[in-house]
This record gives sequence, structure tokens and C-alpha cells, in this order.
Amino acid sequence: MARNFHRKQALGALNDLNVTPLMDLAFSLLIIFMVSAPLLEQTIDINLPTKPPAESVKNAEVEFQVINVDKGGQIYWGKQEVSFAQLKQLLASYASNPNPNPISLRVDRDLNPPNYPAIQLFIDILDEITANKLTKISISAKSE
Repeated sequence: MARNFHRKQALGALNDLNVTPLMDLAFSLLIIFMVSAPLLEQTIDINLPTKPPAESVKNAEVEFQVINVDKGGQIYWGKQEVSFAQLKQLLASYASNPNPNPISLRVDRDLNPPNYPAIQLFIDILDEITANKLTKISISAKSE
């Protein structure tokens, strides 16, 4: 006897759904987003606002402890010339105050210390300030 391969009900509903193509699509989209997400973060173009020189007036009520670095890499605590080791000690004693004033860090644009990378000196001073938990820092820049 021959087999009958015809369905009994031609308009009956299917009991199962093939999800393999949907899973392939989901994994493909996941891979596309994983590859493109880091590229999107690096290509964000931001046009930062500028501040006119008239608005760059400091608040007269706040006194700053100023740290200056000249273009030769010499460090000054206020107007007193200090070495980096002395700066560490001054920052440690300054941090022991219960409510220290903010620190204003002023670095010469043409900083070029002998035998020391310029950016490294700047980073080392910032590290010492933050290591002493002095979080109120103002990095001064010239308004143009």
C-alpha cells in the first residue's frame, strides 16, 4: 500500500515556528553593534563654548593657594621657590588644615624643564595635589 503524504487539513495552523533565521539575525546585529560602538565613541565632534575675557573675573571672596611653574620647570609656592620634595611637604601640611583654600595651578605654556618631560612634571604635581586629597583645583589659562 502506498503512503499518503498529503495533509489532512490544508488550512490548519503550524504548531512550531522556525527561529533559526531570527537567531542568526540577532547574533549578526550583536556583532555589528559590538564592532561599531567603540568607533562611535571616538568620533563625537563637540564644539566647546568659548568664554569672553570680560567674564573671566574671579570671585573676590575666595583666596587661592597658588602654585606656579615657570618655563624652566622651577616650582613656586606662592612667591617662594621650592623643590619638588619641598612641594610634597608643603602640600601635606596644607592638606592637614580642616578647610584648605582651593589651589590655583599656573603652568607656563612654554614649559621645557631640563631632563624632564614637560607633561610629566604637570602630571606629577597634579598627582601630589590629589594624593593629599586636595580636590579644589583651578588650572589657570589665559583668556584670548
